[in-house]
Amino acid sequence: MAESKADRVEIGFDGGQVIATRMSEDQLNQLRKAVERNEGWQDVATADGDLAVDLHKVVFLRVAAPEHRIGFSSES
Repeated sequence: MAESKADRVEIGFDGGQVIATRMSEDQLNQLRKAVERNEGWQDVATADGDLAVDLHKVVFLRVAAPEHRIGFSSES
């Protein structure tokens, strides 16, 4: 997963369970498309390891907002 920055993502399931993890933007886009197509079971690569997810049970994906910064930053 070194190809891009990992975003914090929460995957919410029918019944109230939530998995919080980090995944690249590419992985998140692939997961969203798979959920939209209702593809059944999907292996999802995350920064924390691989997850096997039943997409029929996913009710939401929450992506953390980027950090808000005030003033100057030394980051490039």
